[in-house]
Amino acid sequence: MPFLLLSFSPTILASRAFACTPNPLLFNSHLIMSLAWKPVSRPDDRRPARCHTVPGLSAEEVAAASEEAFGSYYTPDLKRKGTGVAIMWFRNDLRVLDNESLIRAWAASDAVLPVYCVDPRHYGTTHYFGFPKTGAFRAQFLIESLADLKKNLMKHGLDLLVRHGKPEDILPSVAKALGAHTVYAQKESCSEELLVEELVRRGLHQVVIHEGESSKQKSVNPKLQLIWGSTMYHIDDLPFEAKNLPDVYTQFRKAVESKCSIRSCFKLPASLGPLPSGSLDEISGQGTIPTLEQLGYNEKKFERGMHFVGGENAALGRVHEYFWENDMLRVYKETRNGMLGPDYSTKFSPWLASGSLSPRYIYEEVKRYEKQRLANDSTYWVLFELIWRDYFRFLSIKNGNSIFHLGPRKVMSKWSQDQSLFESWRDGRTGYPLIDANMKELCTTGFMSNRGRQIVCSFLVRDMGIDWRMGAEWFETCLLDYDPASNYGNWTYGAGVGNDPREDRYFSIPKQAKTYDPEGEYVAYWLPELRALPKDRRNFPGQSYIKQVVPLKFENTNQRNDYAKRGKGKWNNVHEG
Repeated sequence: MPFLLLSFSPTILASRAFACTPNPLLFNSHLIMSLAWKPVSRPDDRRPARCHTVPGLSAEEVAAASEEAFGSYYTPDLKRKGTGVAIMWFRNDLRVLDNESLIRAWAASDAVLPVYCVDPRHYGTTHYFGFPKTGAFRAQFLIESLADLKKNLMKHGLDLLVRHGKPEDILPSVAKALGAHTVYAQKESCSEELLVEELVRRGLHQVVIHEGESSKQKSVNPKLQLIWGSTMYHIDDLPFEAKNLPDVYTQFRKAVESKCSIRSCFKLPASLGPLPSGSLDEISGQGTIPTLEQLGYNEKKFERGMHFVGGENAALGRVHEYFWENDMLRVYKETRNGMLGPDYSTKFSPWLASGSLSPRYIYEEVKRYEKQRLANDSTYWVLFELIWRDYFRFLSIKNGNSIFHLGPRKVMSKWSQDQSLFESWRDGRTGYPLIDANMKELCTTGFMSNRGRQIVCSFLVRDMGIDWRMGAEWFETCLLDYDPASNYGNWTYGAGVGNDPREDRYFSIPKQAKTYDPEGEYVAYWLPELRALPKDRRNFPGQSYIKQVVPLKFENTNQRNDYAKRGKGKWNNVHEG
């Protein structure tokens, strides 16, 4: 899925087209979402509460944190010099704070219309194995994010037009109705998104609007203006072109840290209004944010794990909670490999993936924390992980569609696609408690820890010998924090087919269990039948648990290839846990 900076290549893009066929597979039981959750408090029990809301702040506390964050970026100095109407097409940038596309649309016009398109292709099926492209948890998170975006836009003098359909059909029609001269949007890096960009551009080219006074009118086509805004380091500031990106992360990190600076967050005017003066009746009004049922999903109560609240305000609340209220930033590096509870890691990843949270805002908050409280390895490590996130985004440009197929190095392996084995992994029925607990957490919440992702990836690929793309596509279905560059970049890396030539990274399940769940609290939380066992047996229950579906590749926990014991797993905590 290449990021085509120079030209559009239908041949390349067609190699991973949208799949919109109905999904016949029996995954629906895992794709349910609860709106009726309630946290269960257990003040006298050392075990975690049965359901954690993230952020764990009251509505008033979230509102106060958001107001404080926005207040730091208002300025009266911004001048609006544009004329006419501009459209702001929201995609994976569902925020107002530090959204360059939105500020550029405001500055280049005297009226802005924000638009979001509920694209049916996002609810189709995955490329190889026909899994749902979007699971119910991420769909609900998106619905909440859109409602919150609408709320924040209205606070700033705008509103959100919501349309159900393909952007290439909707945006030209809206531009024609309002006489909009430009559509602004965030630039993406993978082929399905790039294809939509090109189709929108072609559609706008078919629209003719008239600019100027009646005596001096000229006919023009609305333009699509794409702006980079998804990474901490801006693509234009890299010391090399994306096609020349180093193949090793450390080389990339050292280059950008020594030669690049991170741009400041964009300042905001007090008001981004007005909306276009013409009536929206011509385009059937503002539209409505879809419900979960309208998107084809069912609801079911759940009372375990973590419930992430969608939206920019929740994201800003979580940054405030983790950094400032709970003061967890100072120990992040020590706790980041945990698996149980809300505060072992930042949990920023779902909001980063939806664009509800700017990575540059996180950077500025880290620097403020370092100035006001302390700077240490933990404060740096959050930025270290964000650089990993940038690296995978830029790698998706360099490597293109290979990350979805054989991998960047085109390694030919005889992967199994045994459906029964895969389903035992998918459903948490492998007979290995650490694997099963992680997979049940994923299916129950849409989330899994950084450490868990590395372990279940290694097990699927190394111990079961299953095609890594089955795992990657199932993660695409389930994850709240799914984005194609990070998900497939991490899976190619974990499967030994990625950019880095070192292969066969193996995570010993016994070693991982003893190191990261020594008393079996995590597995007992997700597999309650194990809680009655002695703590040292919960991860090694023998005949007290279901039969193991495959033997481990290396039974010896001191196996020299146990890459994980050297602490160099690459599923990083900030953008994926």
